[in-house]
Amino acid sequence: MSIAVDVQYAADAPGLPSEADFTHWIETVLTDRKVEGEVCIRIVEADESQALNAEYRGKDKPTNVLSFPFEVPPGVPVTLLGDLVICADVVTQEADEQAKASLHHWAHMVMHGTLHLLGFDHINDDEAEEMEALERALLARLDIDDPYRTTD
Repeated sequence: MSIAVDVQYAADAPGLPSEADFTHWIETVLTDRKVEGEVCIRIVEADESQALNAEYRGKDKPTNVLSFPFEVPPGVPVTLLGDLVICADVVTQEADEQAKASLHHWAHMVMHGTLHLLGFDHINDDEAEEMEALERALLARLDIDDPYRTTD
């Protein structure tokens, strides 16, 4: 099984995950699915996230993770799965607001984005339930609590 992860750090924030962390999280998603390929992860500041989110999703605000699947033309032997753009500021802020361990939230965002690269989505309720169940199961393997649980 061949999985390559290229990480670009375009944000200077404390406590960013290592390349080994990112690779481990992506391998956790891809290995069971017998998927090989390359994923590029770009860690960005809020302004870059906001510009991309506005251009590609029509939402003029930074967001936690954007997924850009690569559509391989027929007959072209390329194993690029796509790109993830993750906003360090947003992920850190969400982890704080949701009282989650920062690295646990990073793992969730990477796995969530990787599932998008594989074609999973959460546009309707059925898709959302399937994707969230996969995320819960994958994160549980890493001893990370259910990211969708509510605390009262």
